[in-house]
Amino acid sequence: MKILLATKNAGKIREMNRMFGGSGIEFIGLDTLEDVPEVVEDGRTYHENAMKKAMTYYNVASMPTLAEDSGLEVDALDGAPGIYSARFAGENATDGMNNEKLLSLLKGIPEEKRTGRFVSVLCLVVDGTPFFFEGEVRGRILDHPRGESGFGYDPLFVPEGYSLTFAELGEEVKNRISHRAEAMRKLKDFLKEQFGKQ
Repeated sequence: MKILLATKNAGKIREMNRMFGGSGIEFIGLDTLEDVPEVVEDGRTYHENAMKKAMTYYNVASMPTLAEDSGLEVDALDGAPGIYSARFAGENATDGMNNEKLLSLLKGIPEEKRTGRFVSVLCLVVDGTPFFFEGEVRGRILDHPRGESGFGYDPLFVPEGYSLTFAELGEEVKNRISHRAEAMRKLKDFLKEQFGKQ
């Protein structure tokens, strides 16, 4: 079974296919489509953004489509960057720029108050019907990046119960404990139940 993943991010597509290895499910990206419309993520919640993306690309491709909206919510910043995580430092911001902005806003905040959580909301559209799957992982934000793997805010985020960042733990561990992993487990259970996929 092929599922269109509403992203051009090769890292995300690779991560998803690794998570679902041996399940009979293959994720393909937007780069496999022609004339891909841009979706403006103007929703007020992760759910709204994920559903808008999933529905838009489902209508283009006419195949099961999965979209995600995820973000980092920092307690000391009243939940920011939240739904604006990917464009925190501006519309075309790089991961490095977003990380720099976050670090500058947290300057002087003591370690015990640098808490937050990663949130992931998946929306799967099958036959025009949306289904949602959610996950989160709590942790703390460092005052400097560490590690080379992962993407986004991974070099700054140490999940609860660990001393290494997501970028240091590596994909295998991250894919077991992350916010996306929790949402994926729920998605896997759903697909197994509905379509007999592992």
